[in-house]
Amino acid sequence: MMLLAVTGYFLLVVGLLCLLFFPAQRNALSARLGAGVRQLAHGGSTGAGALFAALRRGIDSTRQRGRGTIAWLRRHRLQSAAVLLAVSAPSILALSLQQRALFELDDAPRAMDRHIALLLEGEQLAPPPALPPEAFTTREVTLMRPTAAWASRNWDLLDDEFRQRLLMIFKLMRERHGYELVLLEGYRSPERQASLAAQGDHVTRAGANMSYHQYGLAADIAFWRDGKVVISELDPWAMRGYGLYGEIAEELGMTWGGRWQMRDYGHVELRRPGVLGSARR
Repeated sequence: MMLLAVTGYFLLVVGLLCLLFFPAQRNALSARLGAGVRQLAHGGSTGAGALFAALRRGIDSTRQRGRGTIAWLRRHRLQSAAVLLAVSAPSILALSLQQRALFELDDAPRAMDRHIALLLEGEQLAPPPALPPEAFTTREVTLMRPTAAWASRNWDLLDDEFRQRLLMIFKLMRERHGYELVLLEGYRSPERQASLAAQGDHVTRAGANMSYHQYGLAADIAFWRDGKVVISELDPWAMRGYGLYGEIAEELGMTWGGRWQMRDYGHVELRRPGVLGSARR
């Protein structure tokens, strides 16, 4: 919808600018339309045909003058570039803001699969035992997630409902597909979020209090295989796991980062309206 609106705006402004800067075409089109309207007022259905004929002649005349317009644009490249920039800037800005909003700022909740909801009723899952700190300082983890060693993996800091849904993902991934999951990061302080955002968009586009991590409603996971944390997206086994993980997360009514324009395969969040930007708990 945004793309259609921006495209319509662009075409409208270009058309208006053409009429503004090229009086010959404006006058010719106005004359043709005026003649057609007068014939329509006096000739009924015959006048309608005359109006369409006038419009057709106006279009043909405009097309002929188009060659002269192109020649004018070639002679006045600097002015043409300035006009094009003025027209394009609002469109580019709108598309840029839309892409940013698609990353982490949308708070629309998702529906949960009915069968999964039944599994959660009355279920009180317990977090898995904590892994030793050195598990998050291996070469692969350091390369893929340089700040993982300082990330919070405290399950108690997560929202109660989110924690149970996340643990259900852990359970179903193990029972359905044989994957063991590892919590890389759960709660993230506003200070840490701001520090990550300062590193650039390739890390995160969300500033402090604009990520669900700050509210215990988001988590990043990896896989546990042969006594090691596996993150790499170059590993086919891990990539298959990320896809299955995303499917189960969405069954649980959560948002999976693997569908974002800037992919974050290990990320899930439980969206709630009005949370982002509010005072942290």
